[in-house]
Amino acid sequence: MERIIILQRTTKSVGVLKLRFRLREGRSFELFHKSGIVASLDDLKKFNADGTLRPKVSVYNKELEKDIAKEISLMRQAFANMKKKGTAMISSNLEAEIDSLRAPEEQVTYENRSFIDRFRSYVEAGYRDGLFGLSRYKHDKGTILKLERFLKIKRKSSITYAEWDEALLMEFREFVRDEYLYVEKYKSIYSKLNDRETPKERRKANTVANEMQVLKSFFTELEDTEEISRSPFRKISRERRRMMTKKKYDDPVFLRKEEFEAIRNFTPKKTLNETKEAFLLHCALGCRIGDFQKLTMDNVGVSEEGIPYVHYLPQKTKGTQKDNSEIVTPLVRYAFDIIMRTKFEMPILKYPSGKSGYNKKIKQLLMDAGIDRKVTEYDEEAGENRYIPLYEASSSKLARKTHVDMMSKVQVNMYAAGLHRKGSDAVNRYTMLEIKDRFDLLNAAFEQSDYRVDGKLQVILRDL
Repeated sequence: MERIIILQRTTKSVGVLKLRFRLREGRSFELFHKSGIVASLDDLKKFNADGTLRPKVSVYNKELEKDIAKEISLMRQAFANMKKKGTAMISSNLEAEIDSLRAPEEQVTYENRSFIDRFRSYVEAGYRDGLFGLSRYKHDKGTILKLERFLKIKRKSSITYAEWDEALLMEFREFVRDEYLYVEKYKSIYSKLNDRETPKERRKANTVANEMQVLKSFFTELEDTEEISRSPFRKISRERRRMMTKKKYDDPVFLRKEEFEAIRNFTPKKTLNETKEAFLLHCALGCRIGDFQKLTMDNVGVSEEGIPYVHYLPQKTKGTQKDNSEIVTPLVRYAFDIIMRTKFEMPILKYPSGKSGYNKKIKQLLMDAGIDRKVTEYDEEAGENRYIPLYEASSSKLARKTHVDMMSKVQVNMYAAGLHRKGSDAVNRYTMLEIKDRFDLLNAAFEQSDYRVDGKLQVILRDL
């Protein structure tokens, strides 16, 4: 009897993994299969290697359970076909047989499929074919769960996509905004969610608009493939449709240079030392929190000129990039020193959210450092701006925004001194600069001295 297990060859403790499977029958051979399933490591911990749930697990990703079971079933069927045909037992033949089994399923006429089934296939195919990246894929998987809860509550779980109309769109919009109101009434549905996933308050307008954009894209695809003649969005007035999908943003919030320096020179209490180092390094790198969490010493390189840098493929866009170009960010001296001291081992980064997570501690760090300049935040309930201290509006995103702002300003200052008009291509060409040019800009922005390192990351020249 063949045995199929999930392979988890990774040293990461957080993040996501694209699942691979191994099939063995005795000791004669083993076959490998790469699936399109992407799972978070946290979700995967709740499953045994054979795809079954671990003992005493009650809260888990049911969608992942279905995906794993379906993939294992396909492998078993493909393997049985190979034995029947006398096909050579090699992994490439297994993949080909799985593809041949999967193809008829994908060619089924969608007409009578449920809305959820069709939407799920849209999401999976979009990610598989590179139409959108991992970040969008993970978001849309969350949208599927919202839609399932909505349709279950409305007793329309089996509705087809052709039956969706503008009235149901508006109902779903209201549901997304005020889902927290359903939690108490439908305990059997929400008891399956963990505390973090359970809605506790009205969702922000941008969150609602984002979900409507996802649905709009889905129905547009159905139009393009002639599965429907007209999207339900087109049955809503143009102005209302625009408002449903429009996002509004507050004025950009970033640290001014003197505020950044105040944090660098501030001595926090011991419980915030790691937060301070992580935040300062984050400002120097300017990457998204998801990328920051995954960085290790393997992401550190040295240029021919001896300039140390961090390089990585951005998780959010790598699936939709035209090539595999990495982000390359030279390391100013203080950032290099933090990396060499910590080796990127910062436990605070494991949990960005939560009561004691990275975002919460950034707020505490900035408050203790006296970073209390008033900034605006739109109050959706009151319909007007309110003014709050900067530390209250801070999170990991503040580091990215601060990096971009400081780089933008120093570049304008260097290039616009009578040589080019503000906003010209010469001023806005940061990503086209050589690493030495970018290093000079970073040193100017963060007021750091030039230096060089050898191949072993030992500093060999100081204060050039």
